Amino acid sequence: MKIAFIGLGGMGARMAANLVEAGHQVTGYDPEAPAPEGVTAAASAPEAVEGADVVMTMLPDAQGLRVTAATVIPAMREGAVLCDCSTVDVDTARAIAAEALAAGLHPVDAPFSGGRIGAEEGRLFFMVGGTDEAVTRVMPLLDILGQRVVHCGGSGTGQAAKLINNMMLGVGMIATCEAFALADRLDLDRQKMYEVVSNSSGRNWSLEAYCPAPGVGPKTPADNGYLPGFSSEFMLGDLRMAQLSAQSADADTPMAALATELYARFVEEEGGAGKDFSAMLPRFEKRGQA
Repeated sequence: MKIAFIGLGGMGARMAANLVEAGHQVTGYDPEAPAPEGVTAAASAPEAVEGADVVMTMLPDAQGLRVTAATVIPAMREGAVLCDCSTVDVDTARAIAAEALAAGLHPVDAPFSGGRIGAEEGRLFFMVGGTDEAVTRVMPLLDILGQRVVHCGGSGTGQAAKLINNMMLGVGMIATCEAFALADRLDLDRQKMYEVVSNSSGRNWSLEAYCPAPGVGPKTPADNGYLPGFSSEFMLGDLRMAQLSAQSADADTPMAALATELYARFVEEEGGAGKDFSAMLPRFEKRGQA
């Protein structure tokens, strides 16, 4: 299969390299990053997508996706698949899909979770939106890149699933950090709190798999000085996109709105930039109600 890959940054480069390793012909383009070994570098995005069966995009934001889509959609051959793996708001995903459909293409939105290690090892979890035909055509590639794929529905539903998941994650991490900080103030040992809650109704992924308290539970970024596995800036970006989608859908999400406000303050005013999103715990440790 002839594949074009647009966006060869930290994640995209690993994904493109895995497709090459699986035996596919991949042409890539990125205005700043070099093509990984085995990927043929193109001089422009339109050049990269010429004659491709599938065009995959992995871009940093919605604006970058819109600009790229405007250049590659007219250059793609009719009947090709446009599979976007970026994380963007739902309205942007659906607008790009409409443009692709009007041009005779098959759009798929396929954001994922799993991070850089998942991308490198082909263990991503894809949340996919698009028609049955489009998803069926791109599924062999997603199976190379990931270990699980869920077809969520029509265009935009993959992005909806990703943003809703990360919205819940952001809210849940804040609640978990608040709980540890409160335990400290109430003289409750952190390990004992972990043992109780992880076996009771308050248990959650942020506590059990990504514990924000150093030395408690499995090793996490908290045990490495809060160097980011998933940065506070990325969490803030996802929360903001979730809020955009909620506003567009006229959905009431007060907890997510507050989480967005807290992460914005943490990143922009309280030194949270460059730290893992679980570094909310030391932020709450230092603060009282005032």
